[in-house]
Amino acid sequence: MKTICLYFQIHQPFRLRRYRFFDIGNDHYYYDDFQNGEIFKKVAEMCYIPANRAILEMIKKSDGKFKAAFSISGVALEQMEIYAPELIDSFVELIKSGRIELLAETYAHSLSSLGNQDEFRTQVKMHTEKIKSLFGITPKTLRNTELIYSDDISDTVYEMGFRGMLTEGAKHVLGWKSPDYMYSSAAHPELKLLLKNDRFSEDLSLRFADYSWSEYPLTADKYMSWIASTAAAENIINIFLNYEVLGSLHASSTGIFDFFKALPQFAAQNDISFSLPSELFEKNKAVDSIVVPYPMSWVDEEKDCSSWLGNILQQEAFRKINDISERVRLCSDRRILQDWLYLQSSDHFYYMNTKHYNLFSPYDNPYDAFNNYMNVLSDFILRVEAQFPSSIENEELNSLLTTIRNQGREIEQLEKKLKRYEEIEKPRNPENNAIEELRLDNDHEIIAASMDTQVAD
Repeated sequence: MKTICLYFQIHQPFRLRRYRFFDIGNDHYYYDDFQNGEIFKKVAEMCYIPANRAILEMIKKSDGKFKAAFSISGVALEQMEIYAPELIDSFVELIKSGRIELLAETYAHSLSSLGNQDEFRTQVKMHTEKIKSLFGITPKTLRNTELIYSDDISDTVYEMGFRGMLTEGAKHVLGWKSPDYMYSSAAHPELKLLLKNDRFSEDLSLRFADYSWSEYPLTADKYMSWIASTAAAENIINIFLNYEVLGSLHASSTGIFDFFKALPQFAAQNDISFSLPSELFEKNKAVDSIVVPYPMSWVDEEKDCSSWLGNILQQEAFRKINDISERVRLCSDRRILQDWLYLQSSDHFYYMNTKHYNLFSPYDNPYDAFNNYMNVLSDFILRVEAQFPSSIENEELNSLLTTIRNQGREIEQLEKKLKRYEEIEKPRNPENNAIEELRLDNDHEIIAASMDTQVAD
């Protein structure tokens, strides 16, 4: 029986305001609040809110047979809380249906997996905690920014404890193989992979409203018949989309909502089910592993990372922000840590893309995007270096970071030990009580002495 894994991406960056050279060192606020609010509210009205209503309707009318997965970046969740809090409630209602899965990703929708594995781990952990705090669930599956994946990235993902990941079914990686099977990482066979089916995904994301397309107009029954006619053994069809396909990239007047609402009915007629990523990872074995020595993504025909890091402007900006990562990790200033996240969003680098015209860029051209970003980054670096000067050698920083990490691990272990003692029921005998309290006091003294020794070192 064939099954469809439908996944939606939701992300909106905090766009930068026009930040001039003379603002450097004088003004530390970088964001265009008016534009950010206006865009988010518009997209929420056109896409997110009506799409959530449509998804819930599809779940109810199909008696729970329709299912879908979402990855929502941390910065998008923050904007939901600021500009459209009703969206959070809407997703809570969807999740209660039991037919929605939320995926883990980088908090800032960043490129950290390409240049900073420590930051990659940190952001995935932050995102997981954000999902847990808002929706009460812990993601089991990872979807990296823009489906970026490589063998090296799979090492980190596996180390973080994930056993399932979504990525692109790029032709230069698969060759003659079909994306419609379960695969695994060549580096870690226990890490299973779901690969995007380009044809069926792009029929909806790119061609649905294209009047020049030979198959226009696309109907739900025609679409499901295409899926049903694929080879019998190809039983997993991964349709990965930007959520804005519903109502924003394709306006409601194109019939996109009606098309989606009809999918469960025609899927049932063709004996096609819907599955969540975690269900597929649990029930299916990998038919083969894939070798990906160089990072791939789901963007453009090349399916690589050149849209973000393909020219010298992007590479310089990326190098510059990663150069200060160790100093930022030492900071406790919440404003600096917040800016650090927002400035890592992949969108800022995408706006510097010289490969093709970017319809969604707030800048006139890639060079304006680069100049504006570098002005902001220059001010940000000044703020970081005010706390941790560049005169401090990297070796000293690394030593300090190692000490802090070791302290953190030891404190965590000692706190767990204390908690175990505190959970022990005290004996009723007063003499035994006194002995137990003496032991606890002694443990506190050991912990205090250990911490003093670490600080002194």
